[in-house]
Amino acid sequence: MLSGRRLDLLDPSPLDIEIEDIAHGLARVARWNGQTIGQHAFSVAQHSCVVEEIAAHIKPDLEPKWRLAALLHDASEYVIGDMISPFKSALGVNYKDFEARLEGAIHLRFGLPPKTPVAIKTLIKKADRACAFFEATQLAGFTRPESLGLFGVPPAGYDLTIAPLSAPLAQQRYLERYRVLAEAVGLVPATDAWDTE
Repeated sequence: MLSGRRLDLLDPSPLDIEIEDIAHGLARVARWNGQTIGQHAFSVAQHSCVVEEIAAHIKPDLEPKWRLAALLHDASEYVIGDMISPFKSALGVNYKDFEARLEGAIHLRFGLPPKTPVAIKTLIKKADRACAFFEATQLAGFTRPESLGLFGVPPAGYDLTIAPLSAPLAQQRYLERYRVLAEAVGLVPATDAWDTE
């Protein structure tokens, strides 16, 4: 990792995981394998920020730790990339176990339980699918009926206009959101102690 950490992918340690590495990697991983319109790819970092926002829209009283879980829901992709769901399924259970071990280490690093409770996982998946609906219709060339068929109806009262950010800006926004949530759950000191440059 750019931080100098060495992460053993087969046996990941929470001690080798840094939020700066996650933000850097996710800001450079393109959703839809980059097959989207616009000057910039829609990054997993930006997607993760939107999913966290949608999860909080669906459940306004969502605790900060679960909002953090929503922000980190794709964090493992900072080292393994973003694979479409059908391909993950084709790889089978070994891939899912591998991804679950990495996700568990990430969660432990940031004070979350290694396994997300089912109700929270369901909420995050709903927010993830809502974000995918907007991505598909605005960036990936899907019609509204196609997107509705694949991802379902987005949450009532929530609308989104996507403007893909450059990788450095997506990275900065991801880190900013992490810091707000980490402060809310007591993982980091007050915001004025952070240097965002």
